[in-house]
Amino acid sequence: MNIKTLGELKASGYQSKSIKDELRTNLIQKIKNKGTTFEGVHGYEHTVIPELERAILSRHNINLLGLRGQAKTRLARLMLNLLDEYIPYVAGSEINDDPLQPISRFAVELIKEKGDETPIAWLHRRERFAEKLATPDVTVADIIGDVDPIKAANLKLSYADDRVIHYGMIPRANRCIFVINELPDLQARIQVALFNILQEGDIQIRGFKLRLPLDIQFLFTANPEDYTNRGSIVTPLKDRIGSQILTHYPVNIETARQITEQEAKLVEAQKSMVLVPDLARDLLEQIVFEARENDYIDAKSGVSARLSITALENLLSTAERRALLAGDEQTMVRLSDFVGIIPSITGKVELVYEGEQEGAALVAYNLIGEAVQSLFVEYFPKIEKLKKQDDESDYDDIVSWFFNQKEGFELLDDAKDKEYQRLLGAITPLDDLLAKHQPNLAQEDSYFVKEFVLWALVEFKQLGKHRFTEGIQFKDPYGSFISGL
Repeated sequence: MNIKTLGELKASGYQSKSIKDELRTNLIQKIKNKGTTFEGVHGYEHTVIPELERAILSRHNINLLGLRGQAKTRLARLMLNLLDEYIPYVAGSEINDDPLQPISRFAVELIKEKGDETPIAWLHRRERFAEKLATPDVTVADIIGDVDPIKAANLKLSYADDRVIHYGMIPRANRCIFVINELPDLQARIQVALFNILQEGDIQIRGFKLRLPLDIQFLFTANPEDYTNRGSIVTPLKDRIGSQILTHYPVNIETARQITEQEAKLVEAQKSMVLVPDLARDLLEQIVFEARENDYIDAKSGVSARLSITALENLLSTAERRALLAGDEQTMVRLSDFVGIIPSITGKVELVYEGEQEGAALVAYNLIGEAVQSLFVEYFPKIEKLKKQDDESDYDDIVSWFFNQKEGFELLDDAKDKEYQRLLGAITPLDDLLAKHQPNLAQEDSYFVKEFVLWALVEFKQLGKHRFTEGIQFKDPYGSFISGL
């Protein structure tokens, strides 16, 4: 960092190194030191990360192939941590020329003129990352370069002089990591323009005989859906990408929770005001798992991990707003608060035709019930929809309690905590069920679990549920009919 001239750089014993060698060397050191290569990425420890490390050791350009919300861009940005903290470049160079191996006309002539007095600047690794989202309007001029008539006029140069070239994003990312997101969206003719850069490292601009052996670590991301919907990666380009790595969604709730809790942007005051039971956090993740399997949701489009992140933020905000309106200083998340996450779901899932007919809000609401049904058997005995007449069930007393209610049992969305607890506490068979099957349950969590049991009884057709504007009504599905008779 104290070195300011080319002569001082040579005297220091600095050795030039390509970016791929730089990444490889630093990765080897990190592996030897048992360090974490990609901090904050969960669920890829035995799948994606080993493949990515092998690609870096092989000095490959990389394509990350996976559905949306699978941390592809995050992995690309975390590769910055494998770069040297600073590298020297010729001061004033547009393309970060290596002082010991200059490639631009500007740097070559400057070194020829000033020799060891050539000024040197230093580039931090955070400045060595360039990213471009591939869209149909991207041009060759944008990413590679073009003739700049204004520069030609100002410098009074002929268009035949290579100094009139304005470099695009890729040459300016020399000695950097360059990421092209959603590669199949890039027009085929633009993809063709990348051939030489990936293979030989040179670029072609207009009619110039220009050879710049660029030193770039390319990383592409692509969504498998893109191969059929919008475009494809042209075969010769795919052939030039060394490693294609498949990403995936979390395989279990524990990993999904880790990601959600790490990424959710929650205000400290909100976290201290709203308590969230473990079951509520698991239920939130289970909703996402259900969405990925739901027949009304397009599986090829994927269900992003951002769904659970924004859903957690919305869930806490729903409970916070309710507590503020009720004047409660602190509150516990309720299952009925999950209605507040529906906007997080509807904006992040692509529906098939049948789903569009059902309606996005209804599909999202039904996902909550399906998640309750899936998780219920992990906490309580399975509810049999059909059983023999004399067989007793742990849930008979709860169903009988509702059968004997002349009016439906209502839980209002804006009920104060004390009222909410009083209403659920009145269903005494629920206390017996929790004492038998969840004896170690904390008192503050018990109300959420009680409501959870009611939703599950609805899903297993033991109770009826009606959602109305102010809240939810639970009732025996046959009791009101028989009472009427």
